[in-house]
This record gives sequence, structure tokens and C-alpha cells, in this order.
Amino acid sequence: MAAVAEHHEPTVEDLTVRLSDYLDSSRINQVRRAYYYAEQAHEGQMRRSGERYITHPLAVATILADMKLDHQSLMAAMLHDVIEDTGIPKDALIEQFGDPVAELVDGVSKLTQIEFRSRAEAQAENFQKMTLAMARDIRVIIVKLADRLHNMRTLGPMPYEKRQRIATETLDIYAPIANRLGMHRVCTELEDLGFASLYPMRAKYISKAVSNLRGSHREIIDDIRGKLEDKLQERGLPGRILGREKHLNSIYNKMKFRHKSFHEIMDVYAFRIITDTEDDCYRILGAVHSLYKPLPGRFKDYIAMPKANGYQSLHTTLFGMHVNIEIQIRTEEMEQIANDGIAAHWMYKHEQSPVTSVNQKRVDRWVQGLMEMRERADDSLEFIEHVKTDLFPDEIYVFTPKGKILELPSGATPVDFAYSIHTDIGNACVACRINRNLGSLSQPLQSGQTVEIITAPNARPNPAWLSFVVTGKARSSIRHALKVQRRTESVELGKTLLKKSLHGFGQKLSELGQEQIDAVVRHNQVEDFDDLLSDIGLGNRMAYLIARQLVAGDVGAETSSLDVGTVSDSGDRNRRGAVTIRGTEGLLVRFASCCKPIPGDPVVGVMDSGHGLVIHSDTCRRLPESSEDRAHLTHLKWAKDITDEFSVELRVELERQRGVIAEMASAVAMADGNIERINVEEQNARLSIVSLVLHVNGRRHLARVMRRIRNIRAVTHITRIRH
Repeated sequence: MAAVAEHHEPTVEDLTVRLSDYLDSSRINQVRRAYYYAEQAHEGQMRRSGERYITHPLAVATILADMKLDHQSLMAAMLHDVIEDTGIPKDALIEQFGDPVAELVDGVSKLTQIEFRSRAEAQAENFQKMTLAMARDIRVIIVKLADRLHNMRTLGPMPYEKRQRIATETLDIYAPIANRLGMHRVCTELEDLGFASLYPMRAKYISKAVSNLRGSHREIIDDIRGKLEDKLQERGLPGRILGREKHLNSIYNKMKFRHKSFHEIMDVYAFRIITDTEDDCYRILGAVHSLYKPLPGRFKDYIAMPKANGYQSLHTTLFGMHVNIEIQIRTEEMEQIANDGIAAHWMYKHEQSPVTSVNQKRVDRWVQGLMEMRERADDSLEFIEHVKTDLFPDEIYVFTPKGKILELPSGATPVDFAYSIHTDIGNACVACRINRNLGSLSQPLQSGQTVEIITAPNARPNPAWLSFVVTGKARSSIRHALKVQRRTESVELGKTLLKKSLHGFGQKLSELGQEQIDAVVRHNQVEDFDDLLSDIGLGNRMAYLIARQLVAGDVGAETSSLDVGTVSDSGDRNRRGAVTIRGTEGLLVRFASCCKPIPGDPVVGVMDSGHGLVIHSDTCRRLPESSEDRAHLTHLKWAKDITDEFSVELRVELERQRGVIAEMASAVAMADGNIERINVEEQNARLSIVSLVLHVNGRRHLARVMRRIRNIRAVTHITRIRH
């Protein structure tokens, strides 16, 4: 625990003195009343350290008082363990202290019952509960963070196992949330205490090394500080200069993950200059740049472009006195917000400060985003996977074409950018321009780029996007859209197949009565007719059987021709009502990899349970042989105007000659074919067998390609392969 100094246990009188800085006496009295109520409720209860239990709620309230939180939060801090530990019901608290305070206490109690065990499922469930509590009132999580901070400060007497669990949970869950809410002071202390608890020896060594180094560098630090103060005085600029401590956990992480040596990290001298106004920040920046040379590429303006958690400052790195000097310049209000983040909102609330209202909007937006993800995620594990990516962002900043700044996690792509603007823009995205040039949707974006998303009215998300998006919002939105798309397509395909089967019975779907349809829906125990169609489209039910149920006794009705949607009536009796295939049907129509059918091949469809229709060539060896089984196949025919490309495999026997493979590739190109793969399979001294996979748009095109290859003198034989 070397990281943090001993904490004196406060009394309610100490707290009253602190509160008189910013609360009126009636509110202070309400806080005191909550204290005495809690003291009575916890009478006789002790902490593991041997102290009276009431010292804990009082310490939590004191942490919040340091952040100048409102009186209701302080009352909730006093009472946060009353419901759970003393059996006093929520109703009693409502009666005594009113609804808002009782709701806060209830929220914190529910969070206290959450234990983030290592079992992912339980952890994910609990994370959902936590986001719900945060969405109702963000103060719940602030009180909980203060509670966790005091527990971490007094972790010593706990058994080893419990200490490890609480420390791990703190580093995994609570510190990142404190960071996301901009509560830097709480976050760094939680990290250092968690680190010291998990790795006491490492913490001790680093702490000792830091204090040794600090002693030996005292002169340089004082010298730099003196020069900075002189420069500000010379220019008449207000500003107090603070040294900045390096935190144990961040030193350890830089050594571990960035492979930096201890001296590399510590050879940077860090200062913070706190001034009065935003204008002063930029003037001081000019002053320090005139004193020491700035390092190129190391200046960041977080005042113009605040971080996602509301943090604002100017950052610059200078080179002087033979060392690097890191300087942060900010106003008093920015300092408060850098340390206490969203908690600072209540302090400035009555002043209607622009900084805090922006900060509040950010947090609201983030919590709102969490709620949206929670609604979209199929299960809690998927939800936590999304949230974790959003809790650990190394941010990049990109611009919309209108100059609006969006912050995204490092590694984000144009698809992430599109979804961060709006779900509908993400779903309709087809291409992008990065700095006005067409770019790839999968390329990671860099800070400072301007990104423009190109959308198309009927575009849909591509399942392949899931392999490269990094934000939770993009991932959950894509999964949700694909689920909806799959449903729409399965209903459409089911309707097509059912119409075709009804045609065989001489019936039209449009002529069936609603009563007939309702009876069949009830008989099959589904919610509605669309569910039944979806089941047919997915291959879970047979269209023929549903059609038979629907006509039930009307089989002898007069046959009528049918021409609806993608179903057409060809003259061939066997192909009555054959389904027309375009090759662009979507998620539920696939081409069999065994026989690789292409336009022009006679084809049939096989329903694959849960996955839709698989199209085979009707001579494929994998198809059933008995006529009874073949009766269940779906007759298909190709649309006339197909422009898509299809994969086909050729086996070419040829005499070995120098340059013959190049000649063959050239012949395929001349016939407008695209080679996907070329493989020399067998060789002897005289003959080679080449396997060639290429893309064509139909049988005629394939015949043209084969003719070109056959014309090569060295080719002795060419056949199309169907496995």
C-alpha cells in the first residue's frame, strides 16, 4: 500500500466544516441527520479492522464532500449500507428522507450485492444491472465508486482470497468506469491500490525506486519550476505550477506493455499549470514554447477537442535542460473536471457552466448508448463484450465533412464512424471518402482525418464487417440488422416456396381465406403466418405439407397459372411454378460448394434446416437418388439478366512446356474470365494436370473460356469438375 498515505478517520464535525464551504446550513443538517440515523442503525456493528461500522459510511461521504457533491449524494453515502446490513426497509427511508435519497440508497445497495466473479456469464448479467442503475441516476455509481475507494484503502485486514477478488474487480470494472466518467483522481487511486494489493512486491520496488529518483532529481525539478514561474511573471500571466506524480500502476503498465525501462519513463519531468481563463491557457502555451523548444508532433489541444470523458487541457512536450518536460495547461474548472469528472458537474451546476453541461451531455450520451446496446444484445455476454471495448478506448478524433468532431476508440474504421453518427447511416453505408479520397471501409482511421460516408437507399450491413469493427455500437447494430434481414428474407423465401407448392394444388395464396390461414397457424403452434413463412424459408418446415394443410380438401380446384414475385410458370409440366434464381438472394440462398452450379446449369434447391435454400446442379452426386426423396426438391430456374460472377472448377491436361501456364492465364483473361486459383496437381516428365478455379457469369461465358483454353496447342484435354 506504499502508493497512498495513511488516511485519518474523519468525524461528523470534520465533515460539517468541509461542507460549510459549499452547502447551506439546512442541507448540512440533512446530511448530519442521515449520519445519526445510520449511526443508530449500525449500532453494535464492527468492521473487520475493529472500528465501529459507522466510520465507513462517514469516510465515503467525506470522499464525496472532497468532490463537492450535492447533499442527496452525501445522505445516500451515509445510508448506503442501511438497507442491506440492518434490515431497515426502503419505505422507512422514503418516509424519513424522501424519494430521491431512498432511490439512491436502493441503487447503491443493489450494486453492492453485485460480485463480479470471474465466471463471465454472471459478470455480464451484473454489468447489465450496473448500467441500469447508472441510467436511472449517475450519482448511484459515483457513491459506489467512493464506497469502493474507501474499501480499497482499508483492504488490509481482509483474508487473502477476498483481497485478490476485490482488487481484480476494482482494476477490471470500477477503475475503467471512473476513468470513463472523467474521475481521474478516483481512477488513479483505485488503480494504485488495486496494483499494490495484487502485486505487493512489485509495488514496493517501484515505489522505492520512484522516491530514490525523486530525491536525486530534486534540483532539476526546482530549476525548471523556477524558470517557468519567471517566464509567467515576465509576461504577466496568472498561473500556479504543480509537479505531477507518476502513478505506480501506470509506470508498471508502461514497463509491461510498452516495453519501456523504468528510467525511460521517469526521465520525463511533468508539470501542470493552472490558470484563470481559456485565453490564458493559449498565452501560457506561447510563453513556455519561447522558453524551451517544443517537440514536433507532441502537442495536443484537448480544449478544442475534449476527450470522450470531458477532459480538457493543452498538452505539450518541451526539450530543455537536456531532458523532456511534459506540460499540461488548464483552467481551475478544467482541473476540477480532470480530477472529478462527472462529479464536478454538481459543483458547477448552479453556475450553468458550459464545460460541465457539455460533460453532462457526454455522459448522458454514453449511458444512453449503453442502454441501446443492452436492448440490442441477444445475451448478457454479448453486451459485456460491447461495453468492455467502450470502457477501454484509446481515443482518436476524426471530423465529419461539416467539421464536427467525433471521438472513437483507436483502431476504429469508417464503418464504426458511420454507426457512431447514426445506426441508419451505418446500416446504409456502402463506401467512404477519407480526406476526400475514396477509402476502404475496413481501414483503421487516424486522428485528424475527415471522413465522409456514402450511403445507398437499399444497402444492408455486410456480415464481413463484424470481423473488423471495434466499437460496441457498430457490432451490436450490425448483428441486430442481420437478424432482421435474415427474418425478412426467410419470410420472402417461405412465401415464394409456399406459392409454388400451392400452385401444384391449383391454388393461389391470395385466394385463401383468413380462417384457413389462421387454422393452419394454430395447428402448427406458431405466433402468426409470418412465423410459418419464416420457418419454411429457413428449411424448418416443408412448403408442400403446409400447402396441403392450407388447401385441405380443395385439391380438385381449377388449376390457374401463377406469376407472382419471383415465381413463374414455365411451359414444362415438371417445372410448374419453378422458383427464379438471380444469385443475389441474400443470406438464405447459397450455392453448393460440391457441384458449383452456374447460370444455365439445370438446378434444384435443397432446404437446409435453419439455414435456408442450398442450390445444387441437378446432376450432383450429393442429391438423393430415390424418386420419393427427389420429389421434395425445389425446382429452380435462372433469371435471364444475371451479371454476377460464379465460381467454377476446370481440370486441364496439358503437355509440359515452358510458359504454358502463363499462356493459359492469358487465354482466360482474353475471354473476360477471372482466375481465383491455379494449382498444378500431378506431373510427370511429359504431362501436367492443372486445376483451375475461375469466375464466370454463366454457361455461355464458360464455354467461351473453355474454347480459348482448348485452342492452346499444349492442352490435350479439358473438363469441368463437379465433386
